[in-house]
Amino acid sequence: MTAPRTARPAPAAGHAPPAAAPPVVAPPVVAPAAASPAVAPPAVASPAVGAPVAAPVGTPPETVPRRPSLGPLGPLGPLGAMVRAGVAAVFPRDPLLRNGHLLAISSLVSAGLGSVFWVLATHWYDDEVVGVSYSALSMTLLLASIGQLNLSDFLVRFVPSAGHHTRRLILVCYTVSAVVSAVVAMGFLLLVPVVAPGLGFLLTPVTAACFVAATAGYAVFVMQDGALTAVRRPGWVVGENVIFACVKIGLLGMGAALALFSGILLSWVGALAVALVVANFVLLRRAVPAHAREATEARRPARALRYAAADYAGSLFRMAAYTVVPLMVLNNLGADQSAYFSLAWIVGYVLYLVARNLGSSLVVEAVSNPERLVEHTVRMLRHTGLLLGTAVALVVLLAPRILSFFGPEYAEHGTTLLRLLALSALPNIVVSLAIDVWRARRRLRWAVGVQIVMCVLVLGLTKLLLPTLGIAGAGVAWLVTMCLLAAPLLVWRARWLTNGSGRSS
Repeated sequence: MTAPRTARPAPAAGHAPPAAAPPVVAPPVVAPAAASPAVAPPAVASPAVGAPVAAPVGTPPETVPRRPSLGPLGPLGPLGAMVRAGVAAVFPRDPLLRNGHLLAISSLVSAGLGSVFWVLATHWYDDEVVGVSYSALSMTLLLASIGQLNLSDFLVRFVPSAGHHTRRLILVCYTVSAVVSAVVAMGFLLLVPVVAPGLGFLLTPVTAACFVAATAGYAVFVMQDGALTAVRRPGWVVGENVIFACVKIGLLGMGAALALFSGILLSWVGALAVALVVANFVLLRRAVPAHAREATEARRPARALRYAAADYAGSLFRMAAYTVVPLMVLNNLGADQSAYFSLAWIVGYVLYLVARNLGSSLVVEAVSNPERLVEHTVRMLRHTGLLLGTAVALVVLLAPRILSFFGPEYAEHGTTLLRLLALSALPNIVVSLAIDVWRARRRLRWAVGVQIVMCVLVLGLTKLLLPTLGIAGAGVAWLVTMCLLAAPLLVWRARWLTNGSGRSS
């Protein structure tokens, strides 16, 4: 497996490797003059960084010292050392933490640039176009999540040990996910007149084709993240999301200039195509061959269908807990309260994503070094607790100011909810890591069971508390659920936090 590359520090000035002394070619009488301290050398311009330092005529080129290179972190010296120290703190050399940090940053970058996309859309397109396009793309993401069959997590689990089977495994997952997602999207289009008449514009031939392509492409896009994570290329997960967001914004402007009603949807399709081509070139032409060459073993996943089916079932319950609560708020409290809930949930859910991304890095390292599973899990638990503990404290303290960016009414109605959701992210660390440990050990019965209990408790408590506590009731439901799940996992941690393997998938 290819370990993440780390930049080697450039040699400090005055510490060039020793070179052999050149032969003396000047007459003896000239040497004292050349070395005399009374004769100052003529002033010359400082050579560029990395260029050879001036040397007497006749000195062999290989003996000429070179000035230290700037490298990727800037010039050497105190400032460069400070920058290196800061980067090392954010991106540790340890792949377990470094890859987890990069995946978390990918989610933050994607969320930030996605917000910019929709802010521009509201300025460049009519409100009606923005509304129906947002609904269509939300349905695209939901259908892609269903059709993707959770094969992204499947790749994270099995690619690290696949060796020369890696390429075939990825392509098979791509094909299955794309076909299933396309079929699901076409089935939805047939039901649009009945279940979503407001999305009737999707039924025109060109728009329908774009909708199906966007659904299938986004499913592959999500799996691509899992494959890049599994071959230890999380930096490209960040890169592909930046490419996708930037191209999407550029195409959005072109669609607005051409006054295209489907400009928002078309910008997604075009950006997906570019991101898929670039990232898969890196993945299949470079990362996968390097991974296959350096793998010490190559194993085809045993009982792959049973594992994928069980993992997919568990993910559906978790997804239901995430997606059904907003609908319950809308149906019970109305559109205004739903808006206040949605923005607080978007902010709070980022904390859940950080724990999940760090967990993906844990799965990759656990598969590569199963004997260190307990060690890696304890380190990840401590690290994630410190990282998210700080973030949660800031969110709880700054919740009114964070929500006030969307308007004073959001801060007034959503502050308590956001604080409760932020606090629930702390016990969620234990729940999320336990699920990842079970996935790494292939003990999926426990993973699926915990996700079923999570779904039942969250939905049941939300339905019970919404009428009396308002949208804050959903926050209480999440906090109570996560505490009820995390407490027994901590008490009986010896039963799941072990290096032993077991297959109950």
